[in-house]
Amino acid sequence: MYLKSLTLKGFKSFAQPTTFAFEPGVTCIVGPNGSGKSNVVDALAWVMGEQGAKTLRGGKMEDVIFAGTSTRGPLGRAEVSLTIDNSDGALPIEYTEVTISRTLFRNGGSEYAINGEQCRLLDVQELLSDSGLGREMHVIVGQGQLDQVLHASPEDRRGFIEEAAGILKHRRRKEKTLRKLDAMQANLTRLTDLAAELRRQLKPLGRQAEVAREAAGIAAVVRDAKARLVADEVVELRRVLADAGRAEHERHAERLVLQQELEQHQARIERLEQAQGGDAVDRARAASFALEQSEARLRSLDSLARQRIALLSSPDDGADAAPTVTLADIDAARAELESIRGGVGEAGAALERAGQVTRDARAALDAVDEQIAAQAARVSAYDLRASQLAGRADAAASNLAAVRGEVLRHRTALESAELRRDAAAAELARIEAESDADPGASTDLDEAYELAQAAVFEAEGEIDRLREALHERERERDALGARVGALSLALDQKDGSAALAASGAPGVRGLLAEHLRVEPGYEVAVAAALGPLAESVLVDDRAAALGALAAAAADDLGRVALTIADPGGAPPDGLDVPGLVPAASVADAPDGVRALLAEVLIADDLDAVRAAEPALAALDRPATVITKDGTVIGRYVVHGGSGRTQSRIELLAERDRAKARLDEVRAEIEHATSDLDEQRGLPSTRASAPRRHSPRSASSTRSSPSAPRR
Repeated sequence: MYLKSLTLKGFKSFAQPTTFAFEPGVTCIVGPNGSGKSNVVDALAWVMGEQGAKTLRGGKMEDVIFAGTSTRGPLGRAEVSLTIDNSDGALPIEYTEVTISRTLFRNGGSEYAINGEQCRLLDVQELLSDSGLGREMHVIVGQGQLDQVLHASPEDRRGFIEEAAGILKHRRRKEKTLRKLDAMQANLTRLTDLAAELRRQLKPLGRQAEVAREAAGIAAVVRDAKARLVADEVVELRRVLADAGRAEHERHAERLVLQQELEQHQARIERLEQAQGGDAVDRARAASFALEQSEARLRSLDSLARQRIALLSSPDDGADAAPTVTLADIDAARAELESIRGGVGEAGAALERAGQVTRDARAALDAVDEQIAAQAARVSAYDLRASQLAGRADAAASNLAAVRGEVLRHRTALESAELRRDAAAAELARIEAESDADPGASTDLDEAYELAQAAVFEAEGEIDRLREALHERERERDALGARVGALSLALDQKDGSAALAASGAPGVRGLLAEHLRVEPGYEVAVAAALGPLAESVLVDDRAAALGALAAAAADDLGRVALTIADPGGAPPDGLDVPGLVPAASVADAPDGVRALLAEVLIADDLDAVRAAEPALAALDRPATVITKDGTVIGRYVVHGGSGRTQSRIELLAERDRAKARLDEVRAEIEHATSDLDEQRGLPSTRASAPRRHSPRSASSTRSSPSAPRR
């Protein structure tokens, strides 16, 4: 068995494909220092599976790829093919000629092949180890290795002898088998643990999966329903818009008719007003005036006549007095009376006629006013209907514009995609034409293709990472939104304190927990220190407290607790004990609340309380110590343990933290969305050659040994 040929493409200093044909007999490679003789030896070791970069005289494995010169750019891969004559069947394979090839890409990908068929590194090592070759076999004697063999210790010589006897490969197989057994045992242990955990979680996960399936179904139904509703709404809006247009034309024509009738009625009113101010009215008014004058004269004449009759009928003076009224005067008065009576009758008839005319004119005027009011009501109703229809028409036009904008956006995206597809097809045709015209350019095209494909893979990995991060942030946002809603619902208590806080009574500031800010980590301790007062109502002063109590009693709000924000005077100084934190120093609250916390100290745990017992005993006033988990240690009472429910202070702090985190997650979602939108453009901007298939299909084409290169 001997080597027939060695082909190097892009390996170290061999930028151009170079083939060494080893003919039967003596074969050697001669050249000056730095000509690349050692690179050929490194290529032999590398193609047989060498994994150490230092053995290949490099810092990392990518250093074996041609890095470029001042006149030639770097390559994207290195490939070495080793052909062995197997006519004697030394290699356990049914081929008389075996070609082993190894390819390394600059993105870190590596491929092995035996006679063009892709395989694993293990397959190459097993094939070569059966014949005494391989990366761990001493078939390549490098510089200094002979001296190492000559000066080896007995244990090292044993290794050389075992290798020469063919035992090393069996030892390697044994070690590998033992490692596999150990890994299998670890996997079995882990699998058992996972199975137990999964069995424990199977039932709740099943319920969650069922809920998720129902949610997905409901979401699909909702999307379909929304789409149908939008389509129906668009159709309905178009119909309403058409009906509104027709109704508007009808109302416009009706308005013109009503306006004409209104003008006619106004002209009729003017004629009636002119008729009322005509000659008949003037004559009636003159007759009425004359009648009033005649009535006055008649009354005066009647009075004079009565006086005269009284004088004439007097018995004493009648004989002596000379008659002052003659028959002629009486006849004249009778004639004048008859004349006046006739004038009165005529004036009364004229007055009656004038009154009748006036009543008729007023009735006509009232009828015209009623018609005008009815027409005005109809015009107002028309204007209102027209404004409503105009609003609906504007809304329909806005919805229609939005739908048209969406359609236009999709059309623009489709046209842009078609343009990119046509440009890619044209570029591909041009490259194929150039490749057919210049066969020597295939290597450059392969290199460009590999670089472009590596960029595509990198961009796809980044897009998948960004998409996963975006989905994770969206799930966290939904969870935080639900948590904020649940905490807000839990904080929305309906009791006497909440009713009093919402009543707006003078001096009432609200619930105490809403005006208290506690440093993170101390909420439980402060809530335990305040006790029931954590749910109390905060008022300005004692007078406001008395007024609030009266209001609570008047409204029958039940028992309420009040905390006075300004009790008068500065709050007492907090206690100072080493290892303990004054409760008033971790809370931002009014003076009244700080006074309640002045004699409270906060400890990390019970061990800290025990350590501070001597200092507590030396204090000149009582002190209450509370741990961060809510255990209260006082002079006469201690209470704590488990099963404690969260106070309003803790719920408020947790809600505020959830809201802050929700804002951060929303900002991260916007940033991740922006990064994802930018990253989606990388394949089209970074790839140096157009691709006929998607990245997945390109990857599968590359991995198949028999697939032709483009």
